[in-house]
Amino acid sequence: MKMFDRFWFCLCLWHLVGVFGDEMKFVKLGDSVTLNSGLTELMDNDQIQWRFWIGNTSIAEINVTADSMTVYDDVLDGRFRDRLKLDKQTGSLTITNITTEHNGVYLGVVINRTSIPFFLAVYDEISVKKGDSVTINSGLTEIMDNEEIQWAYMKENALITVINKQADSMTVFDDVLDGRFRDRLKLNNQTGSLTITNITPEHTGRYVLLILGPKESLKAFSVSVYSEIICFILHIFLIYY
Repeated sequence: MKMFDRFWFCLCLWHLVGVFGDEMKFVKLGDSVTLNSGLTELMDNDQIQWRFWIGNTSIAEINVTADSMTVYDDVLDGRFRDRLKLDKQTGSLTITNITTEHNGVYLGVVINRTSIPFFLAVYDEISVKKGDSVTINSGLTEIMDNEEIQWAYMKENALITVINKQADSMTVFDDVLDGRFRDRLKLNNQTGSLTITNITPEHTGRYVLLILGPKESLKAFSVSVYSEIICFILHIFLIYY
C-alpha cells in the first residue's frame, strides 16, 4: 500500500501523466465513470480494494473468499455516498453523478496480484473568442503560506506555471511548447487564478490546477476558442431561422 501513500500526490502533475498513461480520465460534471480492474473475472481467493488519494482512504472492497462486497459510504464526509457501484464479477468500480469532490487519484489493488492507478478529473467547460482574454479561477480566496499552486496544460502534458507561497516564488514557463504561451500568462499571486491573454486556437484544450499542501486538491477545465466568423454565421442563422 505504500505506493499509494503521500508519494502520489506530492509528485508534480506533469510527471503523473507518465505514470497514468491511458488511465487518465476526464469526465463532465454529473456523468458516470468506470475504473476498470483489468480483470475479466475474480478468482475464488481474490480480494480487491479501491482507494482514494486523500488520506489513502478505502472507499470499496470485494473479498471473494468471504463472499463480501463493501462500499464505504461515510468516509470523507460522505462524498461518495450512493455514488459507488462494484462489479462483482470483475471488481471494476463505477462512480455515478460525479462532482469535483471526486477529482484525484484512485488505486485499484488486487491483493497479491496487481495495482492499477487512475487519475480522474471532472472538468468545467469554458468558451472564449479568439484574441480575447480568459481567466481560469482557482476557487481560492487566498493561497496559504504552506501551499503550492501548479497549472498544467494537459493537451501537451506541460507544466506552465507554479506558485510556491513558502518560497515566495511565482514562475511562468514561457518557453514550453515552442513558446505557445509566451507573454500570454498572468498569475494572480493572491488566489492562484490563471489568465491567458490574446488567446488562439492553439490554446484550446484541458488545463489542470493542482494545489499541494495540507489539503491537496485538483481542478480541471476544458477551454475552447472560437473565431469571429463562427459568431457571424451563428448570428445570421439566428436572424433567419
